[in-house]
Amino acid sequence: MWEAIGKLSVAFLVLRFGWSLLKGVYGSFIAAALGLNLNVKKTGEWAVVTGATDGIGKAYAFELARRGMKVVLISRTPFKLQNVAAEINTKYGVETKIIDVDFTKDDIYDRIEKELQDLDIGVLVNNVGMSYDHPEYFNKIADADKVFDQLINCNVKSLTKMTRIVLPGMEERQRGLVINLSSLSSIIPAPFLAVYGATKAYIESLTESLGVEYASKNITFQCILPGYVVSNMSKIRRPTLMAPTPTAFVRSSLRTTGVEKRTAGYFMHKLQVFGIEFLKMHLPGSVLSSIVFNQLQIVRNKALKRKEREAKAE
Repeated sequence: MWEAIGKLSVAFLVLRFGWSLLKGVYGSFIAAALGLNLNVKKTGEWAVVTGATDGIGKAYAFELARRGMKVVLISRTPFKLQNVAAEINTKYGVETKIIDVDFTKDDIYDRIEKELQDLDIGVLVNNVGMSYDHPEYFNKIADADKVFDQLINCNVKSLTKMTRIVLPGMEERQRGLVINLSSLSSIIPAPFLAVYGATKAYIESLTESLGVEYASKNITFQCILPGYVVSNMSKIRRPTLMAPTPTAFVRSSLRTTGVEKRTAGYFMHKLQVFGIEFLKMHLPGSVLSSIVFNQLQIVRNKALKRKEREAKAE
């Protein structure tokens, strides 16, 4: 009997893996090839992208412009915003608008709302975000109150307020797409990055709920859970199979829009999500927690040693 149960368990796991793999292939490749994903150009004239001067945000701005949308670029540094806007104008000939604000601050949203007033906004990409300087114990973070306030403002408040600003127009026009950038950190324990991980879990929860609320209004909400991408935040400089360039990541993610409501976007990251959720389902929670703890402990120790060397060199 136990042998039969074991064989059934193995068969179930194989079927589960095969089904997950098939869903991943369908969302990343087949649906888009059949034209079943969302045509962003039909959602409206303008796309709004936060954190638009670097990494994934910049890649979204360029890709949406390539697809013919006008783009509002929102980020902190005017000089970088002007450069990105000029690149987009030169490369794709579409209209751009820049708004320079610091999303770690509170008093920015009246200005943003005024700047976006009367625009036919079809796409909102809530990309702006920040993490810790390095993984660290909750009670050992330097100037913790300030850091946590900035994290919550940038990762949680920005997404909530930007959605509040843009959503009424989408509801009135009965069309729109909101893409919210979460992280793989939202689905695993995040020791040494506890507040960051919690902010990303908020994004996933809010996106799912709003997607249900506004489905009948023809407004699509999509939550993206990226793994590592070449960026300043990840400190990865060269693309690999598991860490693509922002452009490759965004093009892959947009193929899933309208097909997958919650997705890692990039196929190899989907396999990571499946692996994590498989471990959570079939192994004691302490196993996954221990793996993540040990990995981030190593990253923390390396960062502290680097800072110590830098301090000695000064």
